[in-house]
Amino acid sequence: MNRLLSLFVLLLIVSCDDQVAEPEPAVTTRPVTEYVNPFIGTGGHGHTYPGATLPFAMMQLSPDTRLDGWDGCSGYHYSDDKIYGFSHTHLSGTGVSDYGDILLMPTNTAILNNGADGEPSYRSSFSHDKENASPGFYEVHLDDTNIDVALTVSRRSGMHRYQFPDSTNQFVILDLEHRDQLLEHDVQFNNARELSGKRFSKAWASRQMLFFYIETSHDIKNWDTMYETAPSKLALEFDNPKNEPVYIKIGISPVDATGAKQNLHEEIAEKTFEEVQEEANKIWRGELEKIIVEDDDEDKLAIFYTSLYHSMLAPNIYQDVDGRYRGMDLEIHETQDFDYYTVFSLWDTYRAAHPLYTIIDQKRTNDFINTFNAKYDEGGILPIWDLSGNYTGCMIGYHAVPVIADAYLKGIRDYDTDKALEAMLHSATRDKLGLKSYKEYGFIPVEEESESVSKTLEYAYDDWTIAQMATAMGRDSIAGNYYKRAQNYKNLYNPLSGFFQGRFRNTWFAPFDPYEVNFNYTEANAWQYSMYAPQDIAGHIKLMGGKTSYENHLDHLFEGKTQTSGRDQADITGLIGQYAHGNEPSHHMAYLYNYVGKPHKTQERVHEILTTLYQNSPDGISGNEDCGQMSAWYVLSSLGFYPVTPGSNDYVVGTPLFKKATIHLENGNQLTIEREGSGKYISGMSISRDRETYGRTRANNYSYITHDDIMKGGHWVFEMQEEPSKWGSAVQYRPMTSIDESLIVTAPVISNGDISFARSTTVELDNITDNSTIYYGIDEAPFKLYKEAFELNKSSELRTYAVKKGISSDTITTSFYKYDDSRKINLDYTYANEYSAGGDDALIDGMRGSTDFRSGSWQGIKNQDLNATIDLGAMKNVNSVSINFLKDQRSWIFYPKELNVDILDSNRNLIDSVTVQLPETGHEETSEIHTETVNFTNAKTRYIKVVATNYGALPDWHLGYPMNGTAWIFVDEITIN
Repeated sequence: MNRLLSLFVLLLIVSCDDQVAEPEPAVTTRPVTEYVNPFIGTGGHGHTYPGATLPFAMMQLSPDTRLDGWDGCSGYHYSDDKIYGFSHTHLSGTGVSDYGDILLMPTNTAILNNGADGEPSYRSSFSHDKENASPGFYEVHLDDTNIDVALTVSRRSGMHRYQFPDSTNQFVILDLEHRDQLLEHDVQFNNARELSGKRFSKAWASRQMLFFYIETSHDIKNWDTMYETAPSKLALEFDNPKNEPVYIKIGISPVDATGAKQNLHEEIAEKTFEEVQEEANKIWRGELEKIIVEDDDEDKLAIFYTSLYHSMLAPNIYQDVDGRYRGMDLEIHETQDFDYYTVFSLWDTYRAAHPLYTIIDQKRTNDFINTFNAKYDEGGILPIWDLSGNYTGCMIGYHAVPVIADAYLKGIRDYDTDKALEAMLHSATRDKLGLKSYKEYGFIPVEEESESVSKTLEYAYDDWTIAQMATAMGRDSIAGNYYKRAQNYKNLYNPLSGFFQGRFRNTWFAPFDPYEVNFNYTEANAWQYSMYAPQDIAGHIKLMGGKTSYENHLDHLFEGKTQTSGRDQADITGLIGQYAHGNEPSHHMAYLYNYVGKPHKTQERVHEILTTLYQNSPDGISGNEDCGQMSAWYVLSSLGFYPVTPGSNDYVVGTPLFKKATIHLENGNQLTIEREGSGKYISGMSISRDRETYGRTRANNYSYITHDDIMKGGHWVFEMQEEPSKWGSAVQYRPMTSIDESLIVTAPVISNGDISFARSTTVELDNITDNSTIYYGIDEAPFKLYKEAFELNKSSELRTYAVKKGISSDTITTSFYKYDDSRKINLDYTYANEYSAGGDDALIDGMRGSTDFRSGSWQGIKNQDLNATIDLGAMKNVNSVSINFLKDQRSWIFYPKELNVDILDSNRNLIDSVTVQLPETGHEETSEIHTETVNFTNAKTRYIKVVATNYGALPDWHLGYPMNGTAWIFVDEITIN
């Protein structure tokens, strides 16, 4: 409270002094940095950290209260009451943990070993009552040792201030083992007050290389004799007879220790702690004052400025002050032309965070794209989710592509545009991650790639942005090809269900439950991907049967039950019906009502999300912050608009939250947005271009605005009321995206027929494209016109394609399997619906799965043993029984402990029994298939009983062990010879 009182007095003094000159109008009652609450998102599943950092900076100096676990991704959780120390790198709002490098912890003991509870001996209790944070600053009191800690930072360096209770036993632990797996380390002492070293580690980034340089305010005792072996944990004892505050200055670098030292000396040098803190606050004020909002509700102001703050915590500068950086090849490179960055969570941030930067941070947007080009040169591909010079292999799509295209179409082009397009095309023409089949068929089959629906839909959107940029660059042939690819979403629309649905061996994936979270979607279910065709909303509306059907679907989405089925997905949070604001696939959905002339419904839903799913509290974010995306949604939506389709230059109007907001643009213009009246519904809008007089006002009835409208600045006034209005509802005022040229014909789908059958199956074909003509061919026979259903009575290869107005679809080949109809199988267990592999007969249907457990061919069993009995139909000679099991310990899939095979006669009397031990699953993070074969000699049997014992509780080395997790069995074909 003393600090706030001092600031209030200071404001009064400044206000009095300014009476001499004409004062600027007050826009907030306090400096904007004081509205930031860094503890928002540190509770629940927000995964944020409260420590000191600067905008887009390399260093994040923050307390660590958790060593592992999903809610420990940032290293801190508000529910914790112990601090392990203060490390210098952290991730904001991710779903996977990493970082936590170079832990320092002041304490009063030199004990480095863990205590009886297995926890580090130097940890300390703390209380939130004695903890404080603001932009660029953090402080806490350590209760167990009575030490006060304060932290502040520059971009690549930071300062610790420790006040010990007395002059004796002043230790600081330097722990290089903290958090992830330590690969290499080094510590070198230059003198009693200088040391440097390195920490190479493995977690999400498989080889993170970090160097550090430390200067201390007081001598380290016995520095020249005690640490010759460079251990990974050190207890530094300080000589401080007057019990002065101990200061530690540290620089970090991805390049080398010299770079770390240079970063520290360039940024902090001889500055005092207070000077560094003041400078950090000034930098944050400059960034946060790019948008000034005014309102009587201080909680809303806190949520807004914390959201703006969170949107600036990533990406992170990854370049030393001398221009050197470590590239995606882990080699040292240098640039003076732009700043090089890392931590691009692009699946999240392409949606709103990067569009926000195109408004308030165009210079840094150029740097981001220059970084993309450099990463393309160094690593051979644009990043998807890169971290410290490493490709993490996380998430889907190639979403650096829309970031580039969106910037280019908005006139942000201070980079090699030809190379950028080359890199975009390169990303879209690989064969990995389902792209091979996507290019061949126009969609990704379920059996060939996991998350096939999400990947197909997002690739199609990314392709549209390539087409948009190619068109703007005059590359028409490229544009035409990618406008075709942008329509591939149509191949997965099932008119019977009204959802985007997986195609499994060219049939609609079944059983289909739109509430089920399964391997066809990325962190979502069919509801949450049901409206993802932002590049061609007109085409999607047509597929769904018109605007009424589209609107009804949206209503059912928001008004339906909030429960999901299938696998547990922690990311699906913030539910309004099946709208999941806690995860990104839903983020544009509330704005889609504008496209069917019902903007008042958008206004209702956007206002509901803004006011119920964001709070000024530790649990104030409804899902993972995701490197700024959750917060960028709030920033843009609270201003009154949102980019449903980055790359279109249009923003869809929602409902403004604040009385007044002013955006200060880099081009010198200023845009002021005001609300007049009360309520959440817009009854009218006016735009003035003259920012001095707000003259030349015109009415605006469009329920969307353009990027050019924003960049010109001026004054927008929204007239608000308590009841819905017709504003923006007329056809000519609606936003719309559409693909009207290079139209495609979708590939036919098998609407009826069993892929695996005992005697015969009747096949029916259908197509999503109306009035198209279907052709089919069986095995080597020529194609013929499909007129009616036909029968298959043997294993066959079916080829199909469709034609409309001379345009042909891709040709799809589907294998049909005939199996021995005398065999029957009885299952004495219940498999997971999302891992059914097609049903009860899946283990004897002749189809085999790949090493990807999500390919649809594996049957998944949890908390049960595999127990199946096969009836051969009659007594037969059996030589061997083989069964396939999958291991993928990262996904909790373990080999069973043992396998027992019994052979029985017609009366189910036991003839022979064999039990074998299965291989250990092991720690390796690989997917492998093990085929176990049991041999019999001169055995004649009718029934074969197969029992595999579930591994059960996960071992203590496994990530799921603290959660009392249990293993899955994934089983495929049982082959009887």
